[in-house]
Order: sequence, then C-alpha cells, then structure tokens
Amino acid sequence: MGRISFSCLFPASWHFSLPSQVLPRLLVPSLRQLLFIGLVLCLIGLLYLLLVSGQGVASWTRKEIYIHRHLARVTDIDATDTSNPNLNYGLVVDCGSSGSRVFVYCWPRHNGNPHELLDIQQMRDQHRKPVVMKIKPGISELAKTPEKASDYIYPLLSFAAQHIPKNKHQETPLYILCTAGMRILPESQQEALLEDLRTDIPVHFNFLFSDSHVEVISGKQEGVYAWIGINFVLGRFNHVDNEGEAVVEVHVPGSDQQEALVRKRTAGVLDMGGVSTQIAYEVPKTEEVAKNLLAEFNLGCDAHRTEHVYRVYVSTFLGFGGNAARQRYEENLIRNTATKNKLLDQHAGETAESPLLDPCLPTDLQDEIGPSTQKLHLRGTGDFDLCRQILQPFLNRTNETQTSLSGIYQPEIDYNNSQFYGFSEFYYCTEDVLRMGGDYNASKYAQSAKSYCATQWKTLRERFDSGLYASHADLHRLKYQCFKSAWMYEVLHLGFSFPANYKNLKTALLVYDKEVQWTLGAILYRTRFLPLRDIQQESLKGLHSHWRHSFSFVNNHYLFLACFFIVLLSIMLYLLRLRRIHRRTAQRCSPSAVTWLEEGIGSPTLPINL
Repeated sequence: MGRISFSCLFPASWHFSLPSQVLPRLLVPSLRQLLFIGLVLCLIGLLYLLLVSGQGVASWTRKEIYIHRHLARVTDIDATDTSNPNLNYGLVVDCGSSGSRVFVYCWPRHNGNPHELLDIQQMRDQHRKPVVMKIKPGISELAKTPEKASDYIYPLLSFAAQHIPKNKHQETPLYILCTAGMRILPESQQEALLEDLRTDIPVHFNFLFSDSHVEVISGKQEGVYAWIGINFVLGRFNHVDNEGEAVVEVHVPGSDQQEALVRKRTAGVLDMGGVSTQIAYEVPKTEEVAKNLLAEFNLGCDAHRTEHVYRVYVSTFLGFGGNAARQRYEENLIRNTATKNKLLDQHAGETAESPLLDPCLPTDLQDEIGPSTQKLHLRGTGDFDLCRQILQPFLNRTNETQTSLSGIYQPEIDYNNSQFYGFSEFYYCTEDVLRMGGDYNASKYAQSAKSYCATQWKTLRERFDSGLYASHADLHRLKYQCFKSAWMYEVLHLGFSFPANYKNLKTALLVYDKEVQWTLGAILYRTRFLPLRDIQQESLKGLHSHWRHSFSFVNNHYLFLACFFIVLLSIMLYLLRLRRIHRRTAQRCSPSAVTWLEEGIGSPTLPINL
C-alpha cells in the first residue's frame, strides 16, 4: 500500500507519512467542513476575547478608578486652573445665624456616563486655599431693613466673581440658602429679605440665578445636604466599582425591580453642636416612616434610573446640643435646690463654704451658676457614672420601641452592617482632652472619661498649662468636659440606642483632611441635571470613541486575535487551493485512473514536497 511522505527542514527538522487513503479526505474537504472548522475557530477566538480581554478592561478600569479616587485626596488641594475651558463653576451662599459665607465650587465636564455624578470640588486660589469668604452678622439682623439685603450680600458675590473667569459667569449657578437665623423670623420678614435679593442681584451680577435659587431651607434639608456632602467625599455614590467595599441591599421605592439593588453602603452622620443634635442615615429597606422624617431623592441626572435614589432619615433635636443640655441641667439644679432649701430650711449652695456637690464637674472644681439674684455655688465630685445617671431624664425617652430623644420615631439601624461618622461635639469630647478621636470604643471612652472626671482640678490645670491637651482646648472645655462626656455617651447609647459594642463609629473633624460643609451636598443635589448636556454630546460620538478607549486597554489582545485570524484565513485559502488543484487533476484523468479515490484501494506513492 502506497504512503505519502511529508518533511520539513525549517524551523525544525521533522518527517511523517500518511496512507494514501487518508490524504484525499484531508486535501479535499467539503465546503461544509471548511465552514464548520472556521466557525469553531471563530468561537474559540471570541471566547478568548471575552475571558482574557474582558478581564483586562475590567482590571484596568478598576485600577484607574482606584487611583483616581485616592489621588483625588491629594490633587484636589492644588490651585484651580481657571484657564481650563472645560471647567465649570458654582456658588453657594450659606446665610447662617451668626454670619454668611460664600463657597465657590468647580468641576470638569461630565464624562458622559449616566451612572456617575459630577466630580465637584471646592475651588482653590493660587495659594491653594479654599475660595471662601465670611461676613458678620447674620442676614436675619436686617429683618427691619430688608432693602439692605442685596447690599449686605454684595461683598460675598463680588469676591466670588473675582475668582471665576468672566466668560464663565453666565453659566455659573448661584444659590443663596438661609438656615437657622432666618427660620425664626416671621414669614413676612423672610419674604421681604428674599425678594430684595431676587430683584437686585441680577442687576449687578451675571450669574445663572433665578427666583428658586434663593430660599430658606429647613433643618431637614440642611441635614440631607450634610449627609450627601460627607458620603460624596467618601466615594459612597460611586457604584462603578464595588470591589473590596462594604455593600448593602436596598429596596428602591417606586422601582419596577423585584430584586433588591446591591450597592455601596453609605455612612450615617451624627452631629452635636452647641444648641442641637442631629442624626441622618439611609433607610435601605422599605419601611413606613412619617414623611416629615424621611427625605427621598434621586441624585442621578436621569429620573428614570434608580441606582442613585436614596431614602434618608433625618431628625434634628433642639436643646440637645452640648451647651444647651448644660444650661437645662443648671436651670433644673437651681430650681430643685431652691425648692429643697425652702422646704427643709437649708442653705445648700448659697455660699462657697457650703457648696452644692455636682458629680458632673471635675473633682474639687469650684463653680458658680445662675443669675446674680439666685447664685448657686458648686463643687465637683467627678463621679462619671452618677453624672450619666442624673442626665438620663433629660433625654426625654419614652417606653415605646424604636424611638429616640423626646420619643421621636427612629427607623431600625442594622448595627452589624452600618457605619457612622460623629462630628462637632462627638469629636471634641473624644479628642480635645481625652485624645481618643477616630475609631470609637465605648468601654475605653467611658474608662478614660471616668478617669478624667475623678482627677483633681488642680492636676488638670497643671496638665493644661503644660500643653498636654489639644491646642484649641480652653478652660471652658476643661471645666465641662466631664459633663459633655457623660452627655455624649448617654445621647449615643441611650438616646439613639447604639449598642456599647458598636465598632463602626468614627469621630472626626475632617474627612480626607477636608472640612465638609453641607453646601457641598447642596450644590451636588441642585446641579444633578447638568450632566444631561454632556451625556447627549457623548452619545453623538457613536461607538468609535468607545472602541478607541477599549483599544487602549486591550491592544495586545486585539493584535493577537488579528494574527490568529490571518493564520486561519491563510490555512483555509491554502486548503481551497489544494481542492481546486485536485479537481483539475481528476478531470484530466480517466475514470479508471481515479477508482482508488472512490474505492479506497492503494495507489502508487505520490511525491509531494513542501
């Protein structure tokens, strides 16, 4: 039986032979076989593209997002490049009770991805300082002369106008938002002040400004804006890459999706000022909550998308701030002592020689409280546990479940999958004197506070004079640190029902070395529809830019696939050429000469050289 031999000397020497019966089937494949082989090889190539190239894009994209997120903490403290034509600007004026401040923000053009928000940052001048200006007193002081409101605000807007390029003024939104000081004014006085601003500002400035851009916001709105600002800086609204991040299942109200949406876990906010205390956190599960306690909003630019829909519980408690609580405590102390002295004919606290013992003051600290006609002399005993016990009735708790301060309803918190940040007094109480700011540990905090309270006042003064406490801590902080430590502890654990073993509370003054104002959340929310313009422009570019961007990540894989398909095409063309040669040879031969092809019998050896 004849055999056909193959040999090759380059790139390596090899030799093999095939029976002559097998050769015709290899050299003369049918068109159907060729198509099948080509299809199989194409599927192998596509599978390679999806598994290898897809991983390349995802890994590079994740790496780029990670680098951007972490480098942003450094780069956003650089001076703002006002010569950049793609940079947009926005202004927010915070009209507070003691004064007004203007904040200038900037952001690059939106990248066209509807899943992402604007990258808003605070503008910085040539010295890398935030572009902020403050004036005093508050605008509410002009309640009787509302015609002076625009003159009052003029220096702030003039300052901001100097930092923003003139050709950008017309497209720079301006928002004037008034808070606590204006809320206490009668509505008629509020409206008179606002109307003067609406009328005169467009005359002197060319900013993007309308009647709805100036208003008095509620405490609930202010709390929501603060929550938005903090979570934005923390990167909790970036849902493109959730790898390595804590996530939570969210039931989006009004969504057609039956399954829960899984996205990054947001951070709750605790803020205790001098007068009030506030709590704000996301309620991920569908829960019936009073409308006045819940804020539901969409941060995305497309109202039909639900990935940026949030339901946030916000509640503000007036009189529960650190200073207001101390005032209530002292008033109660004066009233009860006067009543007790009258009934029992005693003179406790009336002189320094017979002071009233106060467990909420450091040991042996002498203090005087009350008006001149009703002075009460106190001497501290520094009993932290007793102080906590005495302060508990001031929380106004009720016996009802799921309630907090003053019996206000509080939605359930998943303490096993949540995170909170504590600001203002939560930070001052833990850091200024106790030097425990950052990750909060209830047992260590209580032990440190207990030790501080029990320390002699003389020793505390010596430590203060030696500079052992925070630079901004003063004697007032030293005197009332014991009281405020106990008050913060009770508000957190008894008022808001945080368990003593809760590990995910961080007390902070700054987030990523930046002071986060509620004005950041305000402009982020109010400019949420601006990306629509950039998204429409991006969509007009078609798929070309998409493939060009992808090619930058996977060019090596595409090069491999191109070579792969070229080799495949060459093999198929070579086989087709051999088939045509065989057909021509068969047509020249007699029928008897090709009987071996049909019957599979032997034939003489055919020399073939490759």
